[in-house]
Amino acid sequence: MFKTLQPDGWKAAKGYANGMLAGGTVYAGGQIGWNAEQVFETDDFVGQCAQALRNVVAVIAEAGAGPEHIVRMTWYITDKAEYLARQRELGAVYREIMGKHFPAMTMVQVAALIEDRAKVEIEATAVVP
Repeated sequence: MFKTLQPDGWKAAKGYANGMLAGGTVYAGGQIGWNAEQVFETDDFVGQCAQALRNVVAVIAEAGAGPEHIVRMTWYITDKAEYLARQRELGAVYREIMGKHFPAMTMVQVAALIEDRAKVEIEATAVVP
């Protein structure tokens, strides 16, 4: 059985699902640094990472999962140099949102993301307790 995950108050996704629940596994589709209205509030890399992480957490919460239940994350970033230069700031934001939970992760630099202003896209898999 599958269930589509759509956080309350979020503008509807078109052509994709923000998340899916399949059995006890939660799949959060790629989340970018915009808000529930699909509006970017910042062009700052760390700010967009924070919002993307909050979005991932909101999606998995629809299935009863929290950050501690995430087992895998894939990050797509548009600027490896900015990531490396701002790791300390990013680490602080990560721990604020995710706690001291570090799942298996992959990071890939990409030429661009579908949304022109997006600097990061994060997808995650979680296991519901």
